[in-house]
Amino acid sequence: MALRVRLTVFTLLALCILCSSSDVDFIYNGFRGDANLSVDGSASVLRGGALRLTTDGDYLMGHAFFGPPVRMVPSGGGGAVVSFSTAFVFDIVTARGRGGGAGMAFVAAASKALPGASPSLYLGLLGEDTMGNSSNHVFAVEFDTAQAPGLLNEINDNHVGVDLNSLVSNVSEPAGYFADDDGKKVTVKLESGRPIRAWVDYDGRAKVLNVTIAPVSVASRPRRPLISQPLDLSPIFKQDMYVGFSAATGKLASSHYVLSWSFRTGGGAAQPIDLSQLPQVPKPPGGAIPPPHELPRSTVIEISALSFVATLLAIAAAIVAAIWLRRRAALADTLEEWELDHPHRFPYKELYKATKGFKNSELLGAGGFGQVYKGVLRRSGDVVAIKRISNNGTQGMREFVAEVASLGRMRHRNLVELRGWCKRGRDLLLVYEFMPNGSLDAHLFGFGRAGEPARPPPPLSWEQRVGILRGVASGLVYLHEEWEQVVVHRDVKPSNVLLGADMAPRLGDFGLARLYEHGADPATTRVVGTLGYMSPEIVVTGRATAATDVFAFGVLLLEVACGCRPIEPGTGASLVRWVRELGVKGDLVHAVDGRLEGCYDVEEAKLVLWLGLVCSQTRPEARPSMRQVCQYLDGEVDVQEAAMVVFADDDPVELSSLASLTWSSCATVSAGSLQGGR
Repeated sequence: MALRVRLTVFTLLALCILCSSSDVDFIYNGFRGDANLSVDGSASVLRGGALRLTTDGDYLMGHAFFGPPVRMVPSGGGGAVVSFSTAFVFDIVTARGRGGGAGMAFVAAASKALPGASPSLYLGLLGEDTMGNSSNHVFAVEFDTAQAPGLLNEINDNHVGVDLNSLVSNVSEPAGYFADDDGKKVTVKLESGRPIRAWVDYDGRAKVLNVTIAPVSVASRPRRPLISQPLDLSPIFKQDMYVGFSAATGKLASSHYVLSWSFRTGGGAAQPIDLSQLPQVPKPPGGAIPPPHELPRSTVIEISALSFVATLLAIAAAIVAAIWLRRRAALADTLEEWELDHPHRFPYKELYKATKGFKNSELLGAGGFGQVYKGVLRRSGDVVAIKRISNNGTQGMREFVAEVASLGRMRHRNLVELRGWCKRGRDLLLVYEFMPNGSLDAHLFGFGRAGEPARPPPPLSWEQRVGILRGVASGLVYLHEEWEQVVVHRDVKPSNVLLGADMAPRLGDFGLARLYEHGADPATTRVVGTLGYMSPEIVVTGRATAATDVFAFGVLLLEVACGCRPIEPGTGASLVRWVRELGVKGDLVHAVDGRLEGCYDVEEAKLVLWLGLVCSQTRPEARPSMRQVCQYLDGEVDVQEAAMVVFADDDPVELSSLASLTWSSCATVSAGSLQGGR
């Protein structure tokens, strides 16, 4: 196909010699043999005349610019940008079975060396470090076929946008055109593998940019543009700018082509494209192949041989697939019984992609149980937390099955919702609703990723602390009394209390939970739990009951009220013993977290501390039920002052004596001095 470039004598002299303010007017109906085109990266001109910016290889970028710079701000024009118009035909071709690449863009830049240009989502225009810099002087109209959730503020993975020094578009619209007959918008798939026409027009006087697209099958240019935006380009454009195209691929890739291009400055529309002269582009595997008469004989032989080999490989693959499917069908009958009862199973591939391959950047926390990652489910866009359990033999599997079997069917406003699970070989994965405010432990003792030093947290208010305690208590009542079986959590502690966006608490991590029927005696099991929260009787009998959860909740009450660990690191001092001793001395309220600076309800603080002591008594039969605890916290039942607090190896303490003590209305002792006093 013939190359036709029309430049006036004055324009050619202006561009090549004097760079004066003369207008530019050129057209390429195919690019074969052109000397005024500058390409770099993966860009090249094919023998058929198509300009290919990228192949479908991974992490490529290619640029193609009109060789000489174009005068965009005339001398003596007061800095105003001239009117310009461009029309071009592009084609984005994606191989079957692969997702599309990042996309391509028409670009005007102060230099052919784009600042920090990077492949993947940045379209080869800019890089992460140069995004938004006013020194970039880059204007682009992007034809984007990928979406980066939360990164570039994109509306979808098939849109047209206007970019000014940044890939966060100034304005963007889903790709499409407005039909002239009824004005309805018709969607255009950018990576359809079919040529698409585009028009970009800028009125320098009115400072308005219009962008229009339509498939080549549409007979004429739509009258209504897809984008019409008031826009002053004078801060972006320098006096001389380079115009051309940029494209990039990432892990998902497409081939990006420009088939024809016309451009004009100084007013008036760019010359119309001759669609009869559009060059052909190579088709992806499985697509149509150009007619044999357009190819050399050696190429035809090579294609035939490759086709024969591909056919043999396809037959072999079909046989292997049939064998694999038969084996898979046979294995489906040998699933473990518990798997059949819990259908909310996620494909491993979906969870792998949601966490970006379980990258450390998505890690929320880690411990003896495994790791917890933040993930975004691609199909729904939901943000979730994905726990990857350490599969240390039967123990890891036991905890995994326990959590799926218990939490999977329970629904309560104060329990973390289990969305689903996945078991693949040694990978055991649990998917929960995402709790944006993290754990109660982090709010009490500090934030920080796994392996990093904790950052001091802003103190929770007293009202927030009491609300959290009431919510956890309500969740435990549901587990102990209201569900179809008795559920003993066995690991109630601040790190397993998660906080939603409204700071509402939800109890999670049911890996150690045990279930038994209402009215039945729980079976003896091995001793599990966290030191400081384990009741004395479970160490002796190994039998977990609702009373063992009450003990742990009593420690939690004291920990939240005092802002201190149940066992002080280094000294091993007991929080329960310390609070009890303060109560005997008449200084119980001085145990309240000093970071509150006295901003709390004294009577409510006395109640929380008293409840903490009552729940953490040595004898399980002396502890209240969780329903009674809720009634105390909600003020539905008055405090029984004649009760006794019983601890091992100590004399019983009369609660009436505690209640008769004089309480301080404000705690002025710091958490550090309280810990040092134990």
